[in-house]
Amino acid sequence: MVQIDKEKCIACGTCLPFCPMGAIHLDDVATIDQDECVECGVCVRAHMCPVDAFSSEQSPYPRSVRGVFSDPTAVHAGTGIAGRGTEEMKTNEVTGRFQPGFVGVGMEFGRPGIGTRFTDVQTVAMAVAKVGARFEAKNPVTQLMKDVKAGTFKDEILNEKAMSAIIECLVPIEKFKELLKVVQEASKKIDTVFSIECITPIAADDTLPIDPILKEMGIARRINGKTNVGLGRPLYQGGK
Repeated sequence: MVQIDKEKCIACGTCLPFCPMGAIHLDDVATIDQDECVECGVCVRAHMCPVDAFSSEQSPYPRSVRGVFSDPTAVHAGTGIAGRGTEEMKTNEVTGRFQPGFVGVGMEFGRPGIGTRFTDVQTVAMAVAKVGARFEAKNPVTQLMKDVKAGTFKDEILNEKAMSAIIECLVPIEKFKELLKVVQEASKKIDTVFSIECITPIAADDTLPIDPILKEMGIARRINGKTNVGLGRPLYQGGK
């Protein structure tokens, strides 16, 4: 938990713009709204306080969930890596994780300035679970679930807040339209922003199999999407 020593603080306000969540407030001294703080550690790592009033120590579980999803230097115990998703999702040319006929779907919740509660993440996870989405086991969000088939999370972490969190799942392409529909409905029930990313191999005729579905639903595919170009380690030899 990040704290400010009130005896040291001189109320200079230098720290205020360093908090990505706007959780630091200035009255007689600077204080941190601990409910809004996601423990990203920016204020501590910046070393901007002229009187060194900031300090940080490891929070107990479940609050510790905030830091590992918000601090880019923190490592998830369940994955052994930092970051909010898996290493494989953006390297399909290396791993071959996403085969023809399937769509990998990533949903990223929260951003600096708003963040996300895991109640919101659960709302969408439960919706996509109902259409048969298979959650990525190596994803740190999946590891917080108490029922992977239902997309429900451990009760104690539901009100915890993070800078952002990513659901990663897989669906057969024939279920992709249905998944998008339930996500659209679930988006009306949550109190944060989120984006959706889709990964699928390009077809033999150089078309993208999900394009007709997106067009039918009136969803724009951004042209600045990421395209893997095969520059990773040559591990994947094709086939299943």
